[in-house]
Amino acid sequence: MARFDQAEGLRRMLEGPKPRVVTVLSALREDEKSGMLVNLGVSLARQGKNILMVDARASADSIGAWLNANPEQTLLDVARQQRTMQDAIKIVSSGLSVAMLAKYAPVSSSIPTENSRRLSRVFDVAVNRSDLVIVDGEIDINDAFPLASLDESEVVMQVSANPTTIKTAYGLIKRVNSRIGRRSYGIIVSGATEKEAKLVYTNMAQAASRYLAVPLHFVGYVPEDEHMKKAAHLGRSVIDAFPLAGASLAFYRLAEQIALTARSTLSLQGLPEIGVRLGT
Repeated sequence: MARFDQAEGLRRMLEGPKPRVVTVLSALREDEKSGMLVNLGVSLARQGKNILMVDARASADSIGAWLNANPEQTLLDVARQQRTMQDAIKIVSSGLSVAMLAKYAPVSSSIPTENSRRLSRVFDVAVNRSDLVIVDGEIDINDAFPLASLDESEVVMQVSANPTTIKTAYGLIKRVNSRIGRRSYGIIVSGATEKEAKLVYTNMAQAASRYLAVPLHFVGYVPEDEHMKKAAHLGRSVIDAFPLAGASLAFYRLAEQIALTARSTLSLQGLPEIGVRLGT
Protein backbone atom coordinates (compact mmCIF):
# COMPACT_ATOMS: atom_id res chain seq x y z
CA MET A 1 0.00 0.00 0.00
CA ALA A 2 1.45 3.35 -1.02
CA ARG A 3 2.21 5.83 1.73
CA PHE A 4 0.68 9.28 1.63
CA ASP A 5 3.02 11.88 0.21
CA GLN A 6 4.13 13.91 3.22
CA ALA A 7 6.78 15.63 1.12
CA GLU A 8 4.10 17.00 -1.20
CA GLY A 9 2.27 18.56 1.73
CA LEU A 10 5.50 20.10 3.01
CA ARG A 11 6.31 21.55 -0.39
CA ARG A 12 2.86 23.11 -0.67
CA MET A 13 3.20 24.64 2.79
CA LEU A 14 6.57 26.18 1.93
CA GLU A 15 5.61 27.36 -1.56
CA GLY A 16 2.55 29.41 -0.74
CA PRO A 17 0.04 30.59 1.85
CA LYS A 18 -1.62 28.01 4.04
CA PRO A 19 -5.09 27.03 2.73
CA ARG A 20 -8.00 27.96 4.92
CA VAL A 21 -9.81 25.38 7.01
CA VAL A 22 -13.36 26.27 8.06
CA THR A 23 -15.08 24.09 10.64
CA VAL A 24 -18.86 24.43 10.49
CA LEU A 25 -21.00 23.80 13.55
CA SER A 26 -24.76 24.04 13.47
CA ALA A 27 -27.72 24.55 15.76
CA LEU A 28 -30.07 23.24 13.05
CA ARG A 29 -31.13 19.73 12.06
CA GLU A 30 -28.53 17.55 10.37
CA ASP A 31 -30.29 17.62 7.00
CA GLU A 32 -30.49 21.41 7.09
CA LYS A 33 -26.79 21.66 7.85
CA SER A 34 -25.81 19.20 5.12
CA GLY A 35 -28.07 20.91 2.59
CA MET A 36 -26.36 24.21 3.33
CA LEU A 37 -22.89 22.66 3.11
CA VAL A 38 -23.55 20.94 -0.21
CA ASN A 39 -24.77 24.15 -1.80
CA LEU A 40 -21.96 26.20 -0.29
CA GLY A 41 -19.39 23.70 -1.59
CA VAL A 42 -20.85 23.71 -5.10
CA SER A 43 -20.98 27.52 -5.09
CA LEU A 44 -17.36 27.81 -3.95
CA ALA A 45 -16.22 25.34 -6.62
CA ARG A 46 -17.99 27.52 -9.21
CA GLN A 47 -15.70 30.35 -8.07
CA GLY A 48 -12.76 28.39 -9.48
CA LYS A 49 -11.53 27.12 -6.12
CA ASN A 50 -10.41 23.59 -5.30
CA ILE A 51 -12.77 22.73 -2.43
CA LEU A 52 -12.45 19.74 -0.11
CA MET A 53 -15.39 18.87 2.13
CA VAL A 54 -14.36 16.76 5.14
CA ASP A 55 -16.99 14.77 7.02
CA ALA A 56 -15.93 14.63 10.67
CA ARG A 57 -19.34 13.41 11.90
CA ALA A 58 -19.94 10.23 9.87
CA SER A 59 -23.69 10.15 10.51
CA ALA A 60 -26.49 9.00 8.23
CA ASP A 61 -27.20 12.64 7.35
CA SER A 62 -23.75 14.23 7.39
CA ILE A 63 -22.03 15.69 4.34
CA GLY A 64 -20.29 12.43 3.42
CA ALA A 65 -23.62 10.62 3.17
CA TRP A 66 -25.09 13.44 1.07
CA LEU A 67 -22.14 13.29 -1.34
CA ASN A 68 -21.98 9.46 -1.34
CA ALA A 69 -18.51 9.19 0.16
CA ASN A 70 -17.36 5.64 0.89
CA PRO A 71 -17.20 5.14 4.69
CA GLU A 72 -14.79 2.24 4.13
CA GLN A 73 -12.17 4.59 2.65
CA THR A 74 -11.31 7.29 5.17
CA LEU A 75 -8.44 9.57 6.11
CA LEU A 76 -7.96 7.48 9.26
CA ASP A 77 -7.45 4.45 6.99
CA VAL A 78 -4.77 6.43 5.16
CA ALA A 79 -3.14 7.20 8.51
CA ARG A 80 -3.12 3.48 9.26
CA GLN A 81 -1.59 2.86 5.81
CA GLN A 82 -4.61 0.80 4.76
CA ARG A 83 -5.66 3.15 1.95
CA THR A 84 -4.05 5.70 -0.30
CA MET A 85 -5.00 9.36 -0.29
CA GLN A 86 -6.47 8.86 -3.75
CA ASP A 87 -8.76 6.17 -2.33
CA ALA A 88 -9.96 8.38 0.51
CA ILE A 89 -10.74 11.55 -1.43
CA LYS A 90 -13.72 11.28 -3.77
CA ILE A 91 -14.04 13.77 -6.64
CA VAL A 92 -17.66 14.92 -6.69
CA SER A 93 -17.45 17.39 -9.55
CA SER A 94 -14.98 19.85 -11.03
CA GLY A 95 -13.33 21.64 -8.11
CA LEU A 96 -15.28 19.77 -5.42
CA SER A 97 -14.13 16.70 -3.46
CA VAL A 98 -15.21 14.97 -0.27
CA ALA A 99 -13.44 12.80 2.30
CA MET A 100 -14.52 11.00 5.46
CA LEU A 101 -12.34 11.63 8.50
CA ALA A 102 -13.20 8.21 9.92
CA LYS A 103 -15.80 5.48 9.46
CA TYR A 104 -17.51 6.40 12.72
CA ALA A 105 -17.76 9.83 14.28
CA PRO A 106 -14.42 10.01 16.09
CA VAL A 107 -14.16 11.36 19.61
CA SER A 108 -10.90 13.14 20.34
CA SER A 109 -10.11 10.70 23.16
CA SER A 110 -11.15 7.58 21.22
CA ILE A 111 -8.27 7.56 18.72
CA PRO A 112 -4.96 6.16 20.03
CA THR A 113 -2.31 8.86 20.35
CA GLU A 114 -0.08 7.56 17.56
CA ASN A 115 -3.01 7.17 15.16
CA SER A 116 -4.17 10.65 16.11
CA ARG A 117 -0.76 12.09 15.20
CA ARG A 118 -0.77 10.23 11.89
CA LEU A 119 -4.32 11.34 11.16
CA SER A 120 -3.31 14.95 11.79
CA ARG A 121 -0.43 14.60 9.31
CA VAL A 122 -2.72 13.03 6.72
CA PHE A 123 -5.29 15.78 7.25
CA ASP A 124 -2.56 18.41 6.75
CA VAL A 125 -1.54 16.81 3.45
CA ALA A 126 -5.17 16.76 2.28
CA VAL A 127 -5.56 20.41 3.31
CA ASN A 128 -2.49 21.46 1.37
CA ARG A 129 -3.86 19.88 -1.79
CA SER A 130 -6.86 22.22 -1.61
CA ASP A 131 -7.60 25.94 -1.78
CA LEU A 132 -10.23 25.74 0.93
CA VAL A 133 -11.36 22.96 3.28
CA ILE A 134 -14.86 22.91 4.75
CA VAL A 135 -15.24 20.56 7.73
CA ASP A 136 -18.66 19.22 8.70
CA GLY A 137 -17.83 19.17 12.40
CA GLU A 138 -19.22 18.85 15.89
CA ILE A 139 -17.88 18.85 19.42
CA ASP A 140 -17.96 15.91 21.82
CA ILE A 141 -19.04 15.74 25.46
CA ASN A 142 -15.67 17.22 26.41
CA ASP A 143 -16.31 20.16 24.05
CA ALA A 144 -13.47 18.97 21.82
CA PHE A 145 -13.26 18.68 18.04
CA PRO A 146 -12.47 15.19 16.69
CA LEU A 147 -9.08 16.43 15.47
CA ALA A 148 -6.88 18.71 17.58
CA SER A 149 -5.75 20.74 14.55
CA LEU A 150 -9.35 21.93 14.09
CA ASP A 151 -8.80 24.12 17.15
CA GLU A 152 -6.80 26.37 14.84
CA SER A 153 -9.41 26.45 12.09
CA GLU A 154 -11.98 29.13 11.48
CA VAL A 155 -15.25 28.26 13.19
CA VAL A 156 -18.55 29.17 11.56
CA MET A 157 -21.88 28.65 13.27
CA GLN A 158 -25.10 27.98 11.35
CA VAL A 159 -28.21 29.29 13.05
CA SER A 160 -31.77 30.30 12.15
CA ALA A 161 -34.11 33.01 13.40
CA ASN A 162 -35.74 30.48 15.73
CA PRO A 163 -35.06 31.41 19.40
CA THR A 164 -34.26 27.78 20.26
CA THR A 165 -31.53 27.51 17.64
CA ILE A 166 -30.12 30.88 18.68
CA LYS A 167 -29.86 29.66 22.27
CA THR A 168 -28.27 26.39 21.10
CA ALA A 169 -25.77 28.20 18.87
CA TYR A 170 -24.79 30.57 21.68
CA GLY A 171 -24.31 27.56 23.97
CA LEU A 172 -22.03 25.88 21.42
CA ILE A 173 -19.93 29.04 21.08
CA LYS A 174 -19.68 29.26 24.87
CA ARG A 175 -18.54 25.63 25.13
CA VAL A 176 -15.88 25.92 22.42
CA ASN A 177 -14.70 29.24 23.84
CA SER A 178 -14.35 27.82 27.35
CA ARG A 179 -11.98 25.13 26.06
CA ILE A 180 -9.83 26.84 23.43
CA GLY A 181 -9.98 30.45 24.61
CA ARG A 182 -11.02 33.73 23.07
CA ARG A 183 -11.33 33.78 19.29
CA SER A 184 -13.76 34.98 16.65
CA TYR A 185 -16.71 33.05 15.22
CA GLY A 186 -18.58 33.48 11.97
CA ILE A 187 -22.36 33.41 11.76
CA ILE A 188 -24.48 32.11 8.87
CA VAL A 189 -28.23 32.53 9.27
CA SER A 190 -30.41 30.05 7.36
CA GLY A 191 -34.09 30.37 6.49
CA ALA A 192 -34.29 34.10 7.15
CA THR A 193 -34.71 37.37 5.34
CA GLU A 194 -31.80 39.81 5.30
CA LYS A 195 -33.49 41.92 7.97
CA GLU A 196 -34.13 38.90 10.20
CA ALA A 197 -30.58 37.63 9.70
CA LYS A 198 -29.04 40.96 10.68
CA LEU A 199 -31.22 41.09 13.79
CA VAL A 200 -30.19 37.56 14.79
CA TYR A 201 -26.55 38.40 14.26
CA THR A 202 -26.76 41.71 16.14
CA ASN A 203 -28.40 40.12 19.18
CA MET A 204 -25.91 37.22 19.25
CA ALA A 205 -22.94 39.54 18.77
CA GLN A 206 -24.03 41.81 21.60
CA ALA A 207 -24.50 38.88 23.99
CA ALA A 208 -21.20 37.24 23.00
CA SER A 209 -19.33 40.51 23.39
CA ARG A 210 -20.90 41.33 26.74
CA TYR A 211 -20.80 37.95 28.44
CA LEU A 212 -17.95 36.08 26.69
CA ALA A 213 -15.78 38.92 25.36
CA VAL A 214 -15.95 37.08 22.03
CA PRO A 215 -16.31 38.85 18.65
CA LEU A 216 -18.78 37.43 16.13
CA HIS A 217 -18.72 38.18 12.40
CA PHE A 218 -21.62 38.04 9.98
CA VAL A 219 -20.73 35.74 7.09
CA GLY A 220 -24.13 35.87 5.37
CA TYR A 221 -27.62 34.45 5.17
CA VAL A 222 -29.75 32.11 3.07
CA PRO A 223 -33.48 32.83 2.73
CA GLU A 224 -36.24 30.28 3.19
CA ASP A 225 -36.72 28.75 -0.25
CA GLU A 226 -38.76 25.69 -1.26
CA HIS A 227 -36.40 25.22 -4.20
CA MET A 228 -33.79 23.85 -1.77
CA LYS A 229 -36.13 21.03 -0.71
CA LYS A 230 -37.09 20.32 -4.31
CA ALA A 231 -33.44 20.18 -5.35
CA ALA A 232 -32.61 17.85 -2.43
CA HIS A 233 -35.39 15.47 -3.52
CA LEU A 234 -33.82 15.46 -6.98
CA GLY A 235 -30.45 14.64 -5.46
CA ARG A 236 -28.99 17.89 -6.78
CA SER A 237 -27.77 21.20 -5.40
CA VAL A 238 -30.16 24.12 -5.69
CA ILE A 239 -27.39 25.88 -7.65
CA ASP A 240 -27.61 23.23 -10.39
CA ALA A 241 -31.34 22.54 -10.30
CA PHE A 242 -32.66 26.09 -9.89
CA PRO A 243 -29.83 28.56 -10.61
CA LEU A 244 -32.10 31.62 -10.44
CA ALA A 245 -33.80 30.72 -7.16
CA GLY A 246 -33.41 33.08 -4.22
CA ALA A 247 -31.38 30.50 -2.29
CA SER A 248 -29.06 29.99 -5.27
CA LEU A 249 -28.34 33.69 -5.50
CA ALA A 250 -27.69 33.80 -1.76
CA PHE A 251 -25.18 30.94 -2.01
CA TYR A 252 -23.44 32.71 -4.88
CA ARG A 253 -23.06 35.77 -2.65
CA LEU A 254 -21.78 33.67 0.23
CA ALA A 255 -19.26 31.93 -2.01
CA GLU A 256 -18.04 35.20 -3.50
CA GLN A 257 -17.38 36.65 -0.07
CA ILE A 258 -15.61 33.54 1.21
CA ALA A 259 -13.60 33.08 -2.00
CA LEU A 260 -12.34 36.66 -1.76
CA THR A 261 -10.51 35.74 1.42
CA ALA A 262 -9.39 32.20 0.49
CA ARG A 263 -5.84 32.95 1.52
CA SER A 264 -3.59 32.53 4.53
CA THR A 265 -5.70 33.49 7.53
CA LEU A 266 -6.90 31.71 10.63
CA SER A 267 -9.39 34.35 11.69
CA LEU A 268 -12.60 35.76 10.31
CA GLN A 269 -11.35 39.20 11.27
CA GLY A 270 -10.50 39.92 7.64
CA LEU A 271 -13.71 38.53 6.13
CA PRO A 272 -15.70 41.14 4.17
CA GLU A 273 -18.99 41.46 6.02
CA ILE A 274 -22.37 41.29 4.34
CA GLY A 275 -24.31 42.51 7.32
CA VAL A 276 -23.88 44.79 10.29
CA ARG A 277 -20.75 45.20 12.37
CA LEU A 278 -20.82 46.13 16.00
CA GLY A 279 -17.15 46.94 16.43
CA THR A 280 -16.81 44.30 19.13
